[in-house]
Order: sequence, then structure tokens, then C-alpha cells
Amino acid sequence: MHPFSADDDGYEEDHLGDELLADRVAATLRSDPRIRGRRIELVVQNRVVILLGDVDTAEAGAAAGRAAWGVPGVFDVCNRLGVAGGSGPAWWDGSR
Repeated sequence: MHPFSADDDGYEEDHLGDELLADRVAATLRSDPRIRGRRIELVVQNRVVILLGDVDTAEAGAAAGRAAWGVPGVFDVCNRLGVAGGSGPAWWDGSR
């Protein structure tokens, strides 16, 4: 038996929701030509999307963050994408 059940605290429901949300964010990222083909690690925890990896340009990193924000159900986005071969991260300022 799993130590948490849907009756306890919603763990099972939240976990399944995060998996579905990750699938939706991944599909959105794959459909955007500015992002498609990049190696981006996508993690969703409690409706917070975490983007990890490298992209070619800061614009591609910002586009990935905006795309993730555009998926219904996303509570927050932590955009940790860096620019491959660049001097620093492709931080996105968080504005929608």
C-alpha cells in the first residue's frame, strides 16, 4: 500500500495531474518551431514547471518559458535554461 492515498491529502490526484500537465507542456514545446528539436528537461512538481538544459539563443529560452506559462493549469515556471556555448543563462524575466 502506498503511504499516501487520494483520500488522505490528494497526493495521487496531484501526482496524476502533474504527469498530465507535463505531457501538455511537452506537446506545446514540441509544437513551437523556436524550441522544437532542443534538448530541454521538463519537470513538473505541484503544477510548477521546471525547465532545464541548454538552448541556442536567449530568445529560444524565453520562448520556452512563455510557452510553458501558456499551458492551462501551470501555477509557476522556473526557467533554468542556459544558452549553449554562451556566457550565462537564458533567464526569462517572468513577464507573460
